[in-house]
Amino acid sequence: MPSQVNSACEVACAEDLTYPPPPSLQGDAHVPDFNTYKDLYRKSIQNPQEFWMDVASEFYWKTPPSGKLFDYNFDLTKGKIFVEFMKGAKTNVCYNVLDRNVMEKNLGDKTAFFWEGNAPTDSSVISYGHLLKEVCKFANILRKLGVKKGDRVAIYLPMIPELVYAMLACARIGAIHSIVFAGFSSESLCERILDSQCAALITADGVFRGEKLINLKQIADEAMERCKEKAQLVVKNCIVVKHLNGRLNNQHKAKLQTAWNPDVDSWLDELMVEASEECEPEWMDAEDPLFILYTSGSTGKPKGVVHTVAGYLLYTALTFKYVFDYHDDDVYWSTADIGWITGHSYITYGPLANGATSVMFEGIPTYPHVGRFWEIIEKYKVTTFYTAPTAIRLLMKYGDQAIQKYDLNSLKILGTVGEPINSEAWLWYYNVIGNRRCPIVDTFWQTETGGHVLTPLPAATPLKPGSATFPFFGVVPAVLNEQGVELEGEAEGYLVFKQPWPSIMRTLYGNHDRYENTYFNKFPGFYVAGDGCRRDKDGYIWITGRIDDMLNVSGHLLSTAEVESALTEHPAVAEAAVVSRPHQVKGECIYCFVILKDGKKFTELITQELKKQVREKIGPIATPDFIQNAPGLPKTRSGKIMRRVLRQIARNEKDLGDVSTLADPNIVEVLFSQRCEAAA
Repeated sequence: MPSQVNSACEVACAEDLTYPPPPSLQGDAHVPDFNTYKDLYRKSIQNPQEFWMDVASEFYWKTPPSGKLFDYNFDLTKGKIFVEFMKGAKTNVCYNVLDRNVMEKNLGDKTAFFWEGNAPTDSSVISYGHLLKEVCKFANILRKLGVKKGDRVAIYLPMIPELVYAMLACARIGAIHSIVFAGFSSESLCERILDSQCAALITADGVFRGEKLINLKQIADEAMERCKEKAQLVVKNCIVVKHLNGRLNNQHKAKLQTAWNPDVDSWLDELMVEASEECEPEWMDAEDPLFILYTSGSTGKPKGVVHTVAGYLLYTALTFKYVFDYHDDDVYWSTADIGWITGHSYITYGPLANGATSVMFEGIPTYPHVGRFWEIIEKYKVTTFYTAPTAIRLLMKYGDQAIQKYDLNSLKILGTVGEPINSEAWLWYYNVIGNRRCPIVDTFWQTETGGHVLTPLPAATPLKPGSATFPFFGVVPAVLNEQGVELEGEAEGYLVFKQPWPSIMRTLYGNHDRYENTYFNKFPGFYVAGDGCRRDKDGYIWITGRIDDMLNVSGHLLSTAEVESALTEHPAVAEAAVVSRPHQVKGECIYCFVILKDGKKFTELITQELKKQVREKIGPIATPDFIQNAPGLPKTRSGKIMRRVLRQIARNEKDLGDVSTLADPNIVEVLFSQRCEAAA
């Protein structure tokens, strides 16, 4: 494998560099060239009924789709915002991703997942037949506990097979799963249980992340207690996976000691003994909810994004097939966590709908050594590798030597997700990991979109490092200026979408007004992504970052308000403002300006207490990197914080633009002078 060959010119000229698709992929590719992409794209826009009915014909329908395919309104001035796709058709997602593969396609013996644990000695192989039996047993357990169609079930599990069993069991019986990333705090878990009024909680005794042991049951207990205290919500059933059996020494066992309430708590393995391996699926309307997934909101309160049955199934299946050019002998690996949308769409639903073989990874990229990713690729002969720019930048730091001992020749396609990738990381990924022969599908999408909306296709799209390139089928993006005027040709502005695609979110759980105001109020007639973009002279789209009060830390969206709220709960803090600051590995990190109450002194102890408080309120991913003592904040005369100015201070960039509206312009220089101490 060659050493890193990125030159300064390559990085600087990324927009002018074009990497053609490799001829080796084009022979049997689903979309073999750019003209085929353009023809299919044109059909998806001009004749969506025929396009999506062709896709639907590959799936099982209890009541087949008929009549009008799409019905929607994106314009608030014309009434309520809504999207409907194949309404009236009936199917079941679990049946389509499991029973159809086992019964109709005879894939019962095919591997669905290679599960790779935190430790390299911990692994298992799960066939489609075994997966179907385990899901049916789990579904029967939920039914026996009284969970029924429409009930919400919170799932707080690490990356273990039981997480897939649990979510598909919910889909099988028509319950709505709400998966909470098992790195979130008890407060965050409680907030999500309360918002969707969950009938049950599924968790595990604990999990190792590297060498660190996390007591998940204790966090779950704290969350359930908070639910009672805050809103008198009693979670009646807590199912606990015995994940750490045989993985613990005495010290670990002591750390895992938690209270056990037999009226609420049940061990999953004991329940599974009596459960039947057959379970009749609940037949769902195409527009019934499939799951809720919370994403940070700019007001600080997480938003419960709702995805529905048929549109989500068809779109994730099609994007997986085309974007990763999936074929039956491929081994696919997404390093994401199922607690995020990438894990929902491109670990569970999209791959299983295609009968794919995937790797599911519990661990972290640097444990027990920095070559863990490459070791796993070699072990399972992975052909398609999908990871985050954060992970790429992290592993770049260790140089090429950590890679050269592993055989990565099985790789055919690389992918990135979660945030825009910088040119240097793209080129390293392409040159070193892909050995200059694997195209990189740099996918842009969101929790709200359900699947890829801007993406290259590996055998069809000439690549530019860092560009999300062109829209997927059925997706019509546009670039608007501040006044809402659509810009043609080369342009920079707001990224919006003119019409729905099947997997676009339908609402925010229990708060349709917030859904309308967040995504459709700014520019009537358009879905507003919340990101800025630039379209170059060749029509390629480049994502320029968030345009609202959001942070993108290691590919995870956090709201400034959420972090600020956690900071101001400290008794010494009067006010706080949070912005992002560039970070070599994370992409962005969290930089906080904190005003203390009169008489309080800013100390290292307070800094540590504030970091701990944010970590406990939100989770480790939200831990601030910098906390600066601030005598005041740059505000307009109306009292609005000018975050644009704070971002420049955090970056130590003196070009502030127009600051004539500041009530006290002098505060800027004071903050700059104190910044040097805070972030030297």
